[in-house]
Amino acid sequence: MNKSKSLTIINLAEKAKFYTSLCLGTVAFVSVFAFLFLIPFVVDPAITSLMADYDTVPVTCIATNHIYTEGISNCSWSSCKEGCTKEATRCHQIYVNYSKIPFREFKYQSHVSWDVVETRFLINPEGCGYPPSVNCSHFAKQYGYTTAGTPFPCYYSRVYPEMVVARYSWDDTLRHLVLSLAIPNLLFVASVGVLSYWYCPGCGRTCQKYMHHFPAEEDEYEENTYYNSQSFTKIHG
Repeated sequence: MNKSKSLTIINLAEKAKFYTSLCLGTVAFVSVFAFLFLIPFVVDPAITSLMADYDTVPVTCIATNHIYTEGISNCSWSSCKEGCTKEATRCHQIYVNYSKIPFREFKYQSHVSWDVVETRFLINPEGCGYPPSVNCSHFAKQYGYTTAGTPFPCYYSRVYPEMVVARYSWDDTLRHLVLSLAIPNLLFVASVGVLSYWYCPGCGRTCQKYMHHFPAEEDEYEENTYYNSQSFTKIHG
């Protein structure tokens, strides 16, 4: 009876180990592809944004020109693209002037001199995104068309002063970068580590070898020292 119960427990443990291993292998596989997917969409844009060193305090912008055009040849750049991997066949191109005066202080200024004029204006550092966070029609209505000439807050790059964006958050950018680097890699390392411990035949023996190697050497050294001291006493006694 006890033997049958023991076999049942062993079988359940083996099944649990098998399904756990299957899940860990899937997690490791998915983590690799997730990391490769995040590199062009999150990691690279985040690093580029941080290197551009955007001013975190919004300054004052004013739209000077808004062009709507169609055709790949006419859309060499776009202020907003819904989809970061496809070529734009319809695009909004908005140009702005901006002053480094903080937007919250702009209304107190009697005279404004623009630091950069007629520069390209982008919805975010990547100039693209996916609905619902990025809606290019709404963006064009907000910053172009009839609103042209109305001051609004924007963010400029300290490294590349000609780069101006409508949305930027240093905290969000850094958080997205850290999460996109940490989560897939930690899941991959943890999954592979557990699988290696379970299925790598030499891992356990290697650990035990290193654990017992040094104590054995110490015992042998003490034993040899004892016999040498006894021999020395007999010879010179």
